[in-house]
Amino acid sequence: MHQVSSRADAQDPEVRWDVAASSMVLLLFVLLRQRSNRRSTYRIGMRYIVTGGAGFIGSNLAERLARDHDVVIIDNLTTGRRENIEHLIGHPRVTFIEGSVTDLDLLTDACAGADGIFHQAAIASVPRSVEKPLETNAVNVGGTVNVLWAAKECGVPTVVAASTSAIYGDDPVFPKHETMAPTPLSPYAVSKLAGEYYGKVFSDLYGIRTAFLRYFNVFGPRQDPNSEYAAVIPKFVTRLLAGKPPIIYGDGEQTRDFIFVADVVRANIQAMEGDARGVFNIAGGRRISLNELAACLCGITGMHARPLYGPPRAGDVRDSLADISRARDAFGFSPRNTVDEGLRETVAWFRDRGSL
Repeated sequence: MHQVSSRADAQDPEVRWDVAASSMVLLLFVLLRQRSNRRSTYRIGMRYIVTGGAGFIGSNLAERLARDHDVVIIDNLTTGRRENIEHLIGHPRVTFIEGSVTDLDLLTDACAGADGIFHQAAIASVPRSVEKPLETNAVNVGGTVNVLWAAKECGVPTVVAASTSAIYGDDPVFPKHETMAPTPLSPYAVSKLAGEYYGKVFSDLYGIRTAFLRYFNVFGPRQDPNSEYAAVIPKFVTRLLAGKPPIIYGDGEQTRDFIFVADVVRANIQAMEGDARGVFNIAGGRRISLNELAACLCGITGMHARPLYGPPRAGDVRDSLADISRARDAFGFSPRNTVDEGLRETVAWFRDRGSL
């Protein structure tokens, strides 16, 4: 009776459908697991170089890497700050070299035996590049070529480098995707685009895997608010915490696609540990206006002040919004922090330090 019942059940359409559905679910799970494994295999005990490692993004990246890897930080402390890495100096897995990416001999010595290079060093300011295009070119283009050449000479297989959304300029198409024609509006944007082109050429000619991450508007702890060229969020936060109104250049309706620095750090590591090459947008995938940003920060800080408005700055783009699907498909990138969460953590960091 049991065997007859089993044959009858096997001929039941609902039973056959349940078996097929279960098989499909199992197959889908296996395929997704295999794809995930191909995207990024977490490594431990590697030796990584971080140029610009005392800067805002670089120091956050170096700190995360030092949990599991040997890290060599290279920074000339021109825009990077020693206090950003003070807690890492003396760490048994961290070496700090004070020097510039314009020094090829220094880079070649440092990169010997490295498993990968995170190239974060740059003059990362549109206004400064407008004022000093020759300096911007020397550091951003010349420095990137030096990093790539050092990788080639030392047999370093992978370079993950910082690029920028400024490459897209004021193209009215949204969201921005990597296949769009670049329309840079500033020497800074041109210098980063040139770095991407050099990365592709070095990849094609010398076999170095290069991934250039087009950062949109990164914010978070250790972002310097005191520079004349400081980004908008640390400027807003420190002024509000000091009881002063934020200053907006333009009408405030210009939009930005903000991303918290912890997500940028994770994107760098995922790109290094995967097998992706080329250019990738790294952003939150949502845009907000500077007026909305100011209102949000007023609420978080509890300091309600009407913004002051000044003339628009030369070279600034009007709007920004990223398509991040290429990074998601290539190495599994997806931001984990909302803008509000990141802002609250950033405000808390500045408060703890007396808003610097």
